Amino acid sequence: MRTPARPRPRLGVFALAGALALTGCAATPPSSEPAPTLPAGVVVELQQLRSDVAGRQAQVHLENGGDAPLTVGEVRVEDARFDGPASRVIAGRVSTVAPGGTVDIRVQLPPVDCTAPDDGEAHVVLELTGDAASTEVTTSAPDPLGFLAELHARECLLERVTDAAALAFTDFEPSAPGAPAALELTVSPTGDGAVTIEGIGRTNLIDFAGATSEEVHALDIEVAEGDAAPIVVQIPIVPFRCDPHAVQEDKRGTIFGLAVELEGESGSVELFVGEEMRGRILTWVAAWCGFGG
Repeated sequence: MRTPARPRPRLGVFALAGALALTGCAATPPSSEPAPTLPAGVVVELQQLRSDVAGRQAQVHLENGGDAPLTVGEVRVEDARFDGPASRVIAGRVSTVAPGGTVDIRVQLPPVDCTAPDDGEAHVVLELTGDAASTEVTTSAPDPLGFLAELHARECLLERVTDAAALAFTDFEPSAPGAPAALELTVSPTGDGAVTIEGIGRTNLIDFAGATSEEVHALDIEVAEGDAAPIVVQIPIVPFRCDPHAVQEDKRGTIFGLAVELEGESGSVELFVGEEMRGRILTWVAAWCGFGG
């Protein structure tokens, strides 16, 4: 008696079924939506006005060339040259820009990050609101005057200078009209480096007294490694101009440029007298020039 033949497995069908099962279980790649962009006609750039310098602020300048109003909530400027984002000076404020209009949103700049190169790129993050919803848009922000690179280079140089010596305007003695006042600069060595403070530059408000006065007043303060004693110098100053508008509209008149030499490299750093001393200097200029009170 013959044994019935056993049916042969249909391997092709099994393989196809397995392949289909595996295909059905594979994860479907998520659909990627394009990142939100600015409405057509909207332009953003970064600026720094003269009034922003002393407070280390800047402006996000926005032009609405579109057809609809634009409402802007949170604003951040992100740039690797800083150790964090710059944000609105007035937190929580909302700006509405009509078609054809512009707005300047002031932001506070954070400390610089000197491990980053000077040639970075800034991006602005804007919260656009409307119809009970908000959208966060990130866009590159041109800096047409290049102030960010200059600020980064200048403040990183100042950081290196202050590793060797702290710099500060520590006193101001006003004077009678016709006589020079005294602006006191104190250089306090840290003992950890060497630096030379070569001179101090004239501002649009303050000049230097003396027959040999020039645009840069020589200081020639040398700090050697290991020095510890503070160096105090009195700088004779007079008003650069007697114009009431120069005082009333002053923005940078009490921010002085100091020429320095550090490790064979020459450069310039900026030093502000501070708000309290600025007020005293402006009052003195007005009295010296005869339009105070």
